[in-house]
Amino acid sequence: MEQLLHYVWRHRLLPVRELVTTDGKSVELIDPGLANTNAGPDFFNAKVKVEGTLWVGNVEIHQRASDWRLHGHQSDGRYDNVVLHVVGEDDGPVTDSKGRVIPQVVLEVPPHVTENYDVLMGEDRFPPCRRIVPRLSRLTVSSWMAALQTERLSRKTDDIWQRVERCGGSWENALFVTLARNYGFGINGDAFEEWAMHVPLAAVAHHRDDLFQIEAIFMGQAGLLCAEAMPERCREAAAGDGYFRRLGAEYRYLAHKFSLEPMDWHRWRFLRLRPQNFPHIRISQLARLYHGQRMGLRALTECCNVDDVQRLLHTRVTDYWQTHYSFGHESVRNDKCLSASSLALLTINTAIPMLFAYGRHTSCEVLCCRALDFLDSMRAEDNHIIRMWRDCGLEVRTAGDSQALIQLKNEYCDRRDCLRCRIGYEYLRNNP
Repeated sequence: MEQLLHYVWRHRLLPVRELVTTDGKSVELIDPGLANTNAGPDFFNAKVKVEGTLWVGNVEIHQRASDWRLHGHQSDGRYDNVVLHVVGEDDGPVTDSKGRVIPQVVLEVPPHVTENYDVLMGEDRFPPCRRIVPRLSRLTVSSWMAALQTERLSRKTDDIWQRVERCGGSWENALFVTLARNYGFGINGDAFEEWAMHVPLAAVAHHRDDLFQIEAIFMGQAGLLCAEAMPERCREAAAGDGYFRRLGAEYRYLAHKFSLEPMDWHRWRFLRLRPQNFPHIRISQLARLYHGQRMGLRALTECCNVDDVQRLLHTRVTDYWQTHYSFGHESVRNDKCLSASSLALLTINTAIPMLFAYGRHTSCEVLCCRALDFLDSMRAEDNHIIRMWRDCGLEVRTAGDSQALIQLKNEYCDRRDCLRCRIGYEYLRNNP
């Protein structure tokens, strides 16, 4: 497997016996070079000694020597600086575009590396590397967790920058869209992001002092005031509800005024959703939060600690929704404030990534460091991914740790990308 050959070469997991070229010359690996992820040779600026002579140049790796010709390297000038061709199987000599014969070495993957790799790829339970986790050094774990934490924040930063671009360069609007997406708490995340892009904040700003009008626009743009699109049971209950009719009338007036078009009501998911997470409740909370004019980018950048952030995010529903979960169905009175766990998730997934992204955008190292400090000051999340890693023996204390392990599970374990994982490296090199 060519990918495993790359890995063995890069990490020097070489067999015990001496490396020799296919024509019997001794080979000593000094430096495997810099891995190239773009077009061209696989490793740049490698250093190898062939028969005592030091060569500095590029290295190309193939499963079979004939792959060199199959890929057309013999006529590609970018491969003229290759000083060594590393192969798993020698089935013929190779030359560069000038006809020079390139030294070749057959690299054998150590048996224990192959066996360990097969176990990682074939294991059904996660994580497949669990047997080695308790033996990892603290330095290995902490350095990998720090890298994963930054990697996850960088991915979220890329998402935010894309929203800024979609919002015409407005960071305030991108903050609203990011916040709305995370109000979906996973299940309705995509629908909430679509809804937020349907909300014309420039128009809503003219009515920001009127909570009823804000809620009318918010609910209307979500398609939740279109009785015709509702299931018959919901339609009948809503039709007899005075507040629903008032909101609908107000929305029709504002929709005509600002030429608004609602999103498709069917984008919302209700199946197996706790009533506390119904779109009606979350949108009402967002309406009150927007009306309060607290959660803005400037206010966020002025927060000195997590408590400051959560005071900005704290909100509850409007009066009607204290006794309802959907239109026309009364319930026991409940302020329906954001819970402590919900505030923590919004802080982790909205406020902290926005600080980090805006800090990078403005080259403000203070904001980036503050975002990382906030993560380290919060307790770790409690979900099935974190419990899985804890069961393996990993200590998970802070939100920074839990975010790192979510990144590890989603981007490495789920993709079986063990060759890029530092824990995978420790597993592969382990010789039982």
